[in-house]
Amino acid sequence: MGVMHRDLKPENFLLSSKDEAAMLKATDFGLSVFIEEGKVYRDIVGSAYYVAPEVLRRNYGKEIDIWSAGVILYILLSGVPPFWAETEKGIFDAILQGEIDFESQPWPAISNGAKDLVRKMLTQDRNKRITSAQVLEHPWIREDGEASDKPIDSAVLSRMKQFRAMNKLKKLALKVIAENLSEEEIKGLKAMFTNMDTDKSGTITYEELKSDWLDLVQGSQRLKSNNSWKLFITRDELENAMKEYGMGDEDSIKEIINEVDTDRMGGSTIRSFAQ
Repeated sequence: MGVMHRDLKPENFLLSSKDEAAMLKATDFGLSVFIEEGKVYRDIVGSAYYVAPEVLRRNYGKEIDIWSAGVILYILLSGVPPFWAETEKGIFDAILQGEIDFESQPWPAISNGAKDLVRKMLTQDRNKRITSAQVLEHPWIREDGEASDKPIDSAVLSRMKQFRAMNKLKKLALKVIAENLSEEEIKGLKAMFTNMDTDKSGTITYEELKSDWLDLVQGSQRLKSNNSWKLFITRDELENAMKEYGMGDEDSIKEIINEVDTDRMGGSTIRSFAQ
């Protein structure tokens, strides 16, 4: 009996040591289940960029892990996810459409074998998607699988760092918000989540969560920070917090802050920070 991880993403893989020959290990099996052949799963699980289309359609099986691994492979080769949008709903729509970009840089320089494997792992029809055994037997893995000493393209590496930093920024936003809420407000959020989770799946869409959270903030007209009530985070506060959590080098941190501080007011409103 095998295991379906259901939340494969780069963050859930760790090296066993700092040695060059260290073993890569999968972690965080909190959403995992033992595979039951023929069983159809319907609960929505996983992380937005890596979720398979059949998960969104609430009709899936073990094939979803191959899809997620295909997304990871795409990111490792290009530095960006194959399905991208500003909102979670947009990401899901892109996944369901299934249009994969193999034309933009650096794809023209990537081997046909690598692109063929990515295509087969990201096949929309799960019944036609390549299996794990077939992945291991794919020519690109078997014949071209020897790791090259050539360093990762600088543009790809830069994209990876930016993508990683933005994911950390989202986590930091949630941490900042959570640490400044009273117990009463947290209880209110839990009640709000329960009310919004109408199908009792344990999940709600990003758009729904953001909309209701902004209503809560604007309704109370306050955010407790440094013993004062305010709806504004200064550039210095944001920069110091990002440095504390190791979110990239100084240049990348300033670049992210400039993206957030769109009106150049020297900080960020709760609305732009949440977005």
